[in-house]
Amino acid sequence: MNKEKDFDFIIIGSGFGGSVSAYRLAQKGYRVAVLEKGLRYQSKDFPKTNWHLRKSVWMPQFGLLGIQAMTLLRHVLVLHGVGVGGGSLVYANQLIVPDDSIFDKMEWGTGNWKEILKPFFAEAKRMLGAVKSPDVGNADRILREVGIELRGEDTFHVNPVGVFFGEPEKTVPDPYFNGEGPDRTGCIKCGACMIGCPIGAKNTLDLNYLYFAEKLGAVIFPETEVTGVRPSDQGGYEVITRKSHGIFRKTSYFRAKNVVFSGGVMGTVNLLLNCKQNGMLPNLSDRLGDFTRTNSEAILGVDSRDRSQNWNDHIAITSGIYPDANTHIEVVRYNKGSDLLYAIATVLTEGGGKIPRFLRFLGNIIRHPYQFLRALWIPGQSARTTVILVMQSTENYLRLRKTRFGLISELPPDGKRIPSYIPIANQVTRKMAEKMQGFPKGSWFEVLLDAPSTAHILGGCVMGETPQQGVVDKQGKIFGYPGLYVADGSVIPSNLNANPALTITAVSEYIMSGIPEKERLPNQ
Repeated sequence: MNKEKDFDFIIIGSGFGGSVSAYRLAQKGYRVAVLEKGLRYQSKDFPKTNWHLRKSVWMPQFGLLGIQAMTLLRHVLVLHGVGVGGGSLVYANQLIVPDDSIFDKMEWGTGNWKEILKPFFAEAKRMLGAVKSPDVGNADRILREVGIELRGEDTFHVNPVGVFFGEPEKTVPDPYFNGEGPDRTGCIKCGACMIGCPIGAKNTLDLNYLYFAEKLGAVIFPETEVTGVRPSDQGGYEVITRKSHGIFRKTSYFRAKNVVFSGGVMGTVNLLLNCKQNGMLPNLSDRLGDFTRTNSEAILGVDSRDRSQNWNDHIAITSGIYPDANTHIEVVRYNKGSDLLYAIATVLTEGGGKIPRFLRFLGNIIRHPYQFLRALWIPGQSARTTVILVMQSTENYLRLRKTRFGLISELPPDGKRIPSYIPIANQVTRKMAEKMQGFPKGSWFEVLLDAPSTAHILGGCVMGETPQQGVVDKQGKIFGYPGLYVADGSVIPSNLNANPALTITAVSEYIMSGIPEKERLPNQ
């Protein structure tokens, strides 16, 4: 084995869990490698709009090497990030601590998780630079009105975000880490947060956790896709990789005493299912893939005809409301010109009842042909459309399984399936449309497949007391394989009713806190 590819810890993935792991393990004196299948992007590399497909969308089989990946399963469309920094490159900056009631759910098992995670939430907020937005956008003000009308009380709140609100476009020495971090540039509120911040105002992981991990000697290998992990004859584990794109995808081998799986649900669960199925890690828990959650989300939108208002007037998300105790709703913006993902939108169609949703959709087309045709015209959508992101704490999930056809989703036998229709989501979207002089939109996947969309896939490697209950124990250690860990969104055991980035970061901090410092010889 090439000594340059022999490490104490190999971390698979560089998102919130992987970045935390890289920094904390490097701090503890370990020799660390981070394997990331996406590219390393700097602010100057990001496209002006997401119509620049090669830098926007991750479909390497077509030569598209951007930061936004999309995975369509039978029961859900999943949006997830790729690249050095993982989901932080495409997320909407939200750093929210879930309500205390979330940690009392039985899915979290025994232990006072609110108190356990408290110091780790505080550290995660410090590292990610959480601050409240100094103001809000036009759509946020309308959201507040709708929230008051629906609930009879004002639940509107400005969310903590990971953005540097300095003087717009002015670059200053590091404002977060006593000058030890990288220079930063003040936010211009362009709304390009989810296609790649073009000026470096967004607190992506390459500007904090990964930045300091590399300063401590961690090595990042971009464009490196992991295809397998197996026990090594020399002790520890062999990690099999290949170049993540191109015609000639050379296979390489790494070795480490320990491996941390941090590829997010779509990376970690998929890889572990492969390893279990092909015999590399045959003793993984049979719970692998179970209790995969969508954060009980729906993604809808409003197409406004009011051209007097600027709907691209801020960062991606600044605020939210709670129309009921189990639902959290935010309005979301893209920058002007980034219309691509609006291709999945069409006229909003109700679900439930005995009439198939597709038939209702056909009825909507007949009743509202102008709305249907307007939704088909993608150019200019970002300037007139506001996205409505709905999250819930209700208990529901699906199962991920591996077949010869690839990764598939299954509905749970107990009937707690993820919702494809959330009545309060449609109600809020319709009210927003009235006030914005527009019309409400849903997605093609809802009406054709009765499948929701989510930007926050969770679970699939949940914690448990035994292998019969979970894939990992409460310290993120994989049952049956000493030295293997999971630290990412796949260990989160419940829907959060909040954007999960901060929770994933805090849980990963907690998992890493359980790993001792590296023992050193006296002369080291």
